[in-house]
Amino acid sequence: MDKELRIIISGGGTGGHIFPAVSIANAIKAKRPDAKILFVGATGRMEMQRVPAAGYEIKGLPISGFDRKHLLKNFVVLLKIWKSQHMAKKIIKDFKPMVAVGVGGYASGPTLNVCADRGIPCLIQEQNSYAGVTNKLLAKKATVICVAYDNMERFFPAEKIVMTGNPVRQNVLNANISKEEARKQWGLDPEKKTVLLIGGSLGARTINESVINHLKEIAESNVQFIWQTGKYYLEEMKKRTEEAGKPSNLIVTDFISDMGAAYQAADLVVSRAGASSISEFCLIGKPVILVPSPNVAEDHQTKNAMALVNKDAAVYVKDSEAPEVLVKQALAIVNDDKKLKELNHNILKLGLKDSADVIADKVIELATQSSWN
Repeated sequence: MDKELRIIISGGGTGGHIFPAVSIANAIKAKRPDAKILFVGATGRMEMQRVPAAGYEIKGLPISGFDRKHLLKNFVVLLKIWKSQHMAKKIIKDFKPMVAVGVGGYASGPTLNVCADRGIPCLIQEQNSYAGVTNKLLAKKATVICVAYDNMERFFPAEKIVMTGNPVRQNVLNANISKEEARKQWGLDPEKKTVLLIGGSLGARTINESVINHLKEIAESNVQFIWQTGKYYLEEMKKRTEEAGKPSNLIVTDFISDMGAAYQAADLVVSRAGASSISEFCLIGKPVILVPSPNVAEDHQTKNAMALVNKDAAVYVKDSEAPEVLVKQALAIVNDDKKLKELNHNILKLGLKDSADVIADKVIELATQSSWN
């Protein structure tokens, strides 16, 4: 009989780190229902709610990133790192993991460092085309590095790299609904072209301002729009839209729980360029305009976007130019069937299927080979 597996998964901070982490955990559980999985995240961050909601236990570390603008505040950050390191040691001593998985984000640093120093095999999963700081630091100690883009030897030892793609949300892949039915769910005309505008789980000010600036063009078009503002922006955007005269062909919502059905309703998506979102677009073949966020480390969203744009698999709009051109470009593309077909064809070539299963197999392999108990 196989010995019980004990696996730590660490990282988070954004949905782009948490969704893949939970997908990997679900894939491990599907293969080995006996596996004990413990998440380690950063106190106060999104994972402390999302992971328990997915049915997994999580421990929090009081860790945060360095403040590059206010250097004196980093003394507190160093204390948090020291405390997190000690807490990670206790968590690992008590849980006795056979393997550790890092998905990026602050918490994965101390957790995987402690595991590696104790001889516990570590797997890191890098979602972006430009590696994050934590994963670059962990690369020397990792046993396996799972990536989603070509040319990652720039950041990691080539012999450790495995091309797996990014795990995505299952409800996106398993959306068993027709385009017409999906539109009816939103109260839309099932026959009309539809654009979905999303700014990530928190919304995006630039995309929201782009809509506000072009309500007249939206109203005069024969196209329907589903607009996810993010919870933080909802009331402001609703008020400004009503004051300007809300078009009847514009649906305004703060959050979309069934993203699979929303994607299905859309002929074209407008989105930030987070790695998880891009992986979803590739797997379902969704034409997309990418508006990379400028507020991320090393401008990695622009690098993610250009990996698709250079293969004619997506359209790029610069954040600073979006308020002026984004809606006009979306209307032009959604009404161009030839362009939509070309984007669909090219983006489908980039999708890597069964990523969570491939990574889960690697994790289980490392755990069963582990001599650490």
